[in-house]
Amino acid sequence: LGAHEFLERKQHVQRLSRAFGEWIPGMVPQVLAFTTFIGGTILLFSGATPPVGLRIGWLRELLPLPILELSHFLASLVGLGLLLLARGLQRRLDAAYHLSLALLGAGIVFSLLKGLDYEEATILAVMLAALLPCRRYFYRRASLISERFTPGWISAISLILLGSAWLAVFSSKHLEYSGELWWRFTFSGDAPRSLRATVGAISAAVLFGVIRLLRPAPPEPTLPRREDLERARSIIAQSPRTAANLALLGDKELLFSRSGRAFVMYAVEGQSWVALGDPVGPENEMDELVWQFRERCDLHGGWTTFYQVGRDFLPLYLDLGLTLLKLGEEGRVPLVPFSLEGRERRGFRHTLHQLEREGCEFDLIPASEVPLLLPEMKTISDAWLAHKQTREKRFSLGFFNEDYLKQFPAAVVRRKGKLIAFANVWLGAGREELSIDLMRYAPEAHSGVMDFLLIQMMLWGQKEGYRWFNLGMAPLSGLEGHALAPLWNRVGTWIYRYGEHFYHFQGLREYKEKFGPEWEPRYLASPGSLLLPRILTDIAALIAGGWKGIVAK
Repeated sequence: LGAHEFLERKQHVQRLSRAFGEWIPGMVPQVLAFTTFIGGTILLFSGATPPVGLRIGWLRELLPLPILELSHFLASLVGLGLLLLARGLQRRLDAAYHLSLALLGAGIVFSLLKGLDYEEATILAVMLAALLPCRRYFYRRASLISERFTPGWISAISLILLGSAWLAVFSSKHLEYSGELWWRFTFSGDAPRSLRATVGAISAAVLFGVIRLLRPAPPEPTLPRREDLERARSIIAQSPRTAANLALLGDKELLFSRSGRAFVMYAVEGQSWVALGDPVGPENEMDELVWQFRERCDLHGGWTTFYQVGRDFLPLYLDLGLTLLKLGEEGRVPLVPFSLEGRERRGFRHTLHQLEREGCEFDLIPASEVPLLLPEMKTISDAWLAHKQTREKRFSLGFFNEDYLKQFPAAVVRRKGKLIAFANVWLGAGREELSIDLMRYAPEAHSGVMDFLLIQMMLWGQKEGYRWFNLGMAPLSGLEGHALAPLWNRVGTWIYRYGEHFYHFQGLREYKEKFGPEWEPRYLASPGSLLLPRILTDIAALIAGGWKGIVAK
């Protein structure tokens, strides 16, 4: 019984440890930023008020006057520096970490030299001891000058500076003001020292603001150049996930990591800066790259948004302060066990045999031969759009673009030698995954031609040793419609059930379900709250190719 009780408690402790282990990395920078801000406030308020008279008498016997005067002035500047660095700590900047250590150490020394303020020195020493072992939480390499200060931060720093100015004036209200007051240097000259220190800190803050205002304007987003697409292509070639190939459409901006080994693809609509999917590249590049994208959004006053991200990197988006929203689920068919045998697959066998009897043949055309087929493919694509009474979609979906299609193999279906259907094929690195993007067929083609092409692609992928076939998203599927679920989930479930007139949500899920996929959730990471409707509308405009496309089919 005792052993059982011990094991239960041990498991409970382990669960708590895991929970705290996930929670602490996000909280430590916030807590240390707050304490550093408090440390700066203490130094500024201390510099604006007179020291204990008895301690100044002791310092008179130990220190020359210039040391005391300089320490008092520099302590206030250190206080301002800590206020500014707190923002960098909140954003996990490694430079802010190192400078904060240096300024806290300097603050301890100056607190003792300016008035034997051992209470302040003790508080700063505790803050220094707390910050010292937390190096691993501050990993971002970015410029402190370029870091954006939100209105909340600007207001907080301004209030502290105004408060210290008020304290300096209040503390010296018994003195008659004169110009000579500024140049009075004596051990008993507490008021002049306080005024000089406070004005010095405010002047340094103004100088910092002017330097930021005089910085060159950040570059405006531009579509990628040919050399950018070539850099992206080399990164995509090493990516196991096929959706990375959407970057090669050329309709999205590309933000490369500082090493050039990873990138984010994104587009801008209104104030929404929408990255498509997770960053592409090595996993160890992800942390810095998502912050790099966040900084670019902040420089332009944009709303940082990641669309259709997987669950592997959700902690990164939470670290950015974003809210997660489930968009639906992505279906991937495991190809190793895929088979046409069995009763549940008799519909597939019937489709294959029927189209083969009609003279249909499947072929996979290498990318080098695709240009020869482009005129036929263009004819089929235009006829398909006209038959569906729709227009090309963009951003998260491929569209007919000859330069884009030339880069991939093409799966084609011919009937008695005539091309009737095609799809460009994405091949993932390491034979992890394959998928198709732009799929079009002639209006007169058999209704099962899509099934025929997909089945043949899965069988080809299985033969070539690929692990998964990606069927893409089923929007709004898999949302929880429980009465206690979040509002978005309940609204999304209602749209999924009753919105078939506008989009075949259930029909799409049911169509993909027959291939036996495994479903993985996909999320939207965005600022959330009241901005969410606007962000969702902006994303819809990006996919539809503009606001007109939202109302048009």
